[in-house]
Amino acid sequence: MSVAAPVRTLKVACIGNPNTGKSTLFSALTGIHTRIGNFPGVTVEKKIGWFEQSRQRVQLIDLPGTYSLSPRTLDEMVSVDVLLGQQADVGAIDAVLCITDASNLERHLYVVSQVLDLGLPVVLVLNMWDVASERGVTIDVAALERRLGIPVIPCEAHRKQNLVAIKEAVIKCVDQPVKQQLPLFPEAFYQEAQQLRQEFGGEVRPRYLFERLLLDPGGFIEHQFEKESGASLATAVAAARERLKQAGIRVPSIEAKLRYAWARDTLAGVVTAPTTNVQTASDRIDRWLTHRFVGVGIFCVIMFAVFQAIYTGATPLMDLIESVQGWLGDHIAVWVSPGPLQSLLVDGVVAGVGGVVVFLPQIVLLFLFIALLEDCGYMARAAFLMDKLMTKVGLSGKSFVPLMSSFACAIPGIMATRVIENRRDRMTTILVAPLMSCSARLPVYVLMIGAFIPSVFLWGWLPLQGTVLFCMTFFGAVVAIPVAWLLKQTLFRGETPPFVMELPSYKWPSPGIVFHRVYDRAKSFLLRAGTLIFATNILIWALSYFPGDHTQELALREVVETAPTDEAVAALNAESERLLAESYLGRSGKLIEPLVRPLGWDWKIGVGVIASFPAREVIVATLGTIYSLGSDVDENSDGLKSAMQSATWPDGQPIYTVPVAISIMVFFALCAQCAATLMVIARESSHWGWAVFTFVYMTGLAYFGAWLTVQVGTALSG
Repeated sequence: MSVAAPVRTLKVACIGNPNTGKSTLFSALTGIHTRIGNFPGVTVEKKIGWFEQSRQRVQLIDLPGTYSLSPRTLDEMVSVDVLLGQQADVGAIDAVLCITDASNLERHLYVVSQVLDLGLPVVLVLNMWDVASERGVTIDVAALERRLGIPVIPCEAHRKQNLVAIKEAVIKCVDQPVKQQLPLFPEAFYQEAQQLRQEFGGEVRPRYLFERLLLDPGGFIEHQFEKESGASLATAVAAARERLKQAGIRVPSIEAKLRYAWARDTLAGVVTAPTTNVQTASDRIDRWLTHRFVGVGIFCVIMFAVFQAIYTGATPLMDLIESVQGWLGDHIAVWVSPGPLQSLLVDGVVAGVGGVVVFLPQIVLLFLFIALLEDCGYMARAAFLMDKLMTKVGLSGKSFVPLMSSFACAIPGIMATRVIENRRDRMTTILVAPLMSCSARLPVYVLMIGAFIPSVFLWGWLPLQGTVLFCMTFFGAVVAIPVAWLLKQTLFRGETPPFVMELPSYKWPSPGIVFHRVYDRAKSFLLRAGTLIFATNILIWALSYFPGDHTQELALREVVETAPTDEAVAALNAESERLLAESYLGRSGKLIEPLVRPLGWDWKIGVGVIASFPAREVIVATLGTIYSLGSDVDENSDGLKSAMQSATWPDGQPIYTVPVAISIMVFFALCAQCAATLMVIARESSHWGWAVFTFVYMTGLAYFGAWLTVQVGTALSG
């Protein structure tokens, strides 16, 4: 009995405009057989899935949603490289699956016409067929197939209709001859493109790249070619465009005119629509949800409800994780004899794992709400409403939700920037997101305000402590405005792309789509950032434990566990303070004391700052250890507040004053004291340099802010 030879895997790229249901269709076709990563060297997300049909295995590559194949950045160039078979980790593409909105077909045929220029087998999917029917739009599918010369399949992806027909069409189209498209541009245009190709690219580079080189002034292709070929290419391209201009072919405006004219001619007599606008349910809802006043109010209510739900929902789960962490640490302390191994397991391994897993409840809940709002169609409205506000600093409305998310935790906020297609906007949002005052800063604020801000009322009715807490909570967001503007004017300069977004029709979220999005984000966090966060916790443990001799501490700890007298507890805390001062971490604090003295800080505060690098809130426990109170104190501990209030310099002057307390809060509001956030920045930007840049610029900003606070505060109080 002969065994059939294995059939090679077909590689098919999925492309389409944003909000066409492309991701929904991708998930419906591939099911659970997907994996997510980044293309090498860029931040653009790569989704790859598989399905089998008629004993043929097909690999789907889901490209980012795009309105055209005119690359302006490296990230946008990835889609073109994949389609041209020039992405090394993907290889040659066998076919393209173009997903369009059947209710808005003329506009979506723009990118389809660009895909057809590539000369690849194409299958056109008319998704959202039910929406088109609701709006009274009818399409003669057979006539459209004849005019385009490619398979055309109507589909309702969210209902998983016609999936088998799409799979069969993809497999069959590969073996069919590719229809030669009639040239859309005048012959002179193709001659100029061919001349450039012969002069600068030979046969190595595809013809399509030289056509785009002519059509996209200032685009990524021109920038890349100029880096390789220098001024000679720029001169040749400028001359070619001038000759085309003299011939009446003006680039780039001619492309839109010709492609939309082709789309209208192609659809003439094929698509019929009502002469009067049909008011759909989505249109009626949008009259309220996109209203300039009512819509903003509704948006604020929704965001408030979302973040309240995240806070109230995540807190019990986070407390449970911390309880399990404590329970596990207690049991390890019983099973393992006191010493370096026990400390490593309890304070290093268990605390490190807990420091990773404790973020999961917030991440899961945030992405659950984002997935629900995105899949039902509301997220596009939120971006539309916030666009005018965000454009003031050079960002788009899509940056608003990630920045708002960062008030809960910068990690899910940074991960949420994946909804931003434009790389410059996405990177700017990533770099300012840590300035939002996350919940980890709250213990620092509560401790300093409770100990040093008087509990009085301004003007007899405004509580001073609550006012300071409010100001500190939003201080980072205020600073983020000029920082974002500066980044857009320097590192991420360039044309600000117009905010173009179609508002999809409202629909019930798909449970499967929502589940997979949340699962992918949680898994991505654990596998990508989790290992690095864990390693950082182990490093900080080692710095705080070595090189001291812990024999006396272990003996005192045994005494406290058997006979916990006040004298024994005080002796244990004093010994712990001595060991911390002699550790590598304590030595580092003393080493940087000359740097922090201008801020009014002593070496103990410096140790707290260094120790809180894995997580800001660690400074509270560190200060508890330093002031011989143990590490079990919290921000509401009266003993810790009293110890800090009585701390003095050698000359008897108090270390902590109101300006110093505020300077510490300002420092923690602006600094990058969160290893987990920096790890995620490195992963999301695909470059460690951006994590280093974030740490440097935020630490410098925090230092200057703390110094200015002390100087101004001391001058005013003096």
